[in-house]
Amino acid sequence: MRLLKLSLRTRIFISMILLVLGASILIAGVTVYQYKQEAENYHRERLERKEQAIKENLKFVLANTTYLVDTENIALIFKERNKIYEMAQVHEMPINIYDLEGRLLVKSSGYAFRDTTDNRIDPQIIDKLNSSSRRRYLRKTEVNGRKYRSSYSYITDHKFKPLAILYLPYLQDDSVLNRDLNNFLMRMGEIYLFMLVLAIIMSYFLSKYITKSLKIVSEKINQTRLDKKNQKIELNNATEEIFALVSAYNSMIDQLEESAVKLATGEREQAWREMAKQVAHEIKNPLTPMRLSVQSFERRFDRNDPEIEQKVKEYSDTLINQIDTMTSIASAFSNFAKMPAQQNETLNVPKIVKLALDIFNENYIVFTSEKEEILAKFDRTQLIRVITNLVKNAVQALQNQDNPKIVVSVEEEEENVCISICDNGSGIPEENKEKIFEPKFTTKSSGMGLGLAMVKNIVETYNGTISFISNPDKGTIFKVRFPKWKENIR
Repeated sequence: MRLLKLSLRTRIFISMILLVLGASILIAGVTVYQYKQEAENYHRERLERKEQAIKENLKFVLANTTYLVDTENIALIFKERNKIYEMAQVHEMPINIYDLEGRLLVKSSGYAFRDTTDNRIDPQIIDKLNSSSRRRYLRKTEVNGRKYRSSYSYITDHKFKPLAILYLPYLQDDSVLNRDLNNFLMRMGEIYLFMLVLAIIMSYFLSKYITKSLKIVSEKINQTRLDKKNQKIELNNATEEIFALVSAYNSMIDQLEESAVKLATGEREQAWREMAKQVAHEIKNPLTPMRLSVQSFERRFDRNDPEIEQKVKEYSDTLINQIDTMTSIASAFSNFAKMPAQQNETLNVPKIVKLALDIFNENYIVFTSEKEEILAKFDRTQLIRVITNLVKNAVQALQNQDNPKIVVSVEEEEENVCISICDNGSGIPEENKEKIFEPKFTTKSSGMGLGLAMVKNIVETYNGTISFISNPDKGTIFKVRFPKWKENIR
């Protein structure tokens, strides 16, 4: 990610350097691998040649001996006139011969190579030798830092009957090949060091040349402004790609000037239109509960009711709260459609939620709270707006429902207050869930679709969150969480 934030010139410079380094490392790796493969092939073929020559020599000795050619006489045959020692010196390789059970019969001793075998062959090696299709088994070992490529094969008579096991410990000496490899790598390193220095110089000037035109275009684009006269770009001797970019920029400047004139004309009209829509929606929110409150008061008014004064006071408080909300909205929108000013009051959340529900006269709205007092810092008016918006949406979701029910509950969750609005309505369709909080999104035939977007904005202003769970034909649960009053946390 840091590389992507670098300038194009720096990225071109680094890319060319990395390309040369990558090629150098790749070639060095391939060379080392090729040398090792050639060394392996050389030692394998050399051991095969020596083994074939020694076997031919063994066959010659067996064909010309006066002893009976069997396993019991193998040691006598090859010890006669020191034949085993002569073959070892001629072929420059120690020779060990074992019987078919793996016991040592005869070996060439006193030779320059150190004997790496025991007096008996490992039974596992004999099993692998017997299971081999070529009746030959190769084993790689390392003793005191020296690598051996051991060969096990059968010595047979003229009828190809196995008589004994021939063991040839071949010392794999790579000193000459390693010396040649080191010399080659040193020469190649000197060449690539020179190439790296040359690449650095060339990449510096090449990146500077490539990005020169782009830098001019970039500076012009950064200076482009909608509210001023923009200059077109004029470049000479530009490449085809840069020329296409410059032409596109100059064309954009012409279109930008035309758009600026049209935008200036319609900008003010559009701004007032959007403000009017938002004002209408915000004022409509408190008007609906006010209307419901007045209708409820009209139906329930009874002069002879002994609690009439208390009920009148409650209805009056409800109306006054909604009127205060409308006043705040009007004052705020008079200052370029700002939201009502925030007042960080210490509120008893259950009491305010219950007060907000008093404007609704639906008898299926149920309020519960695990405590009578849960304090939080919130704006009284905006908390009422949050509750009325969510409950009103729940009421509208219960239209044509046989047994409607809305449960509004307040509870504590560690350091937060949680307000839940649960209904058993039709639920929110899956395709609408991701857009439910988007401004101007609505599934209703009327309204501007700003309600839930504004609720989310209010809640987040107070470091809270709003979430919902909805199942088709089962209902929806909205949950609003925001921090409790700090001094109330134990």
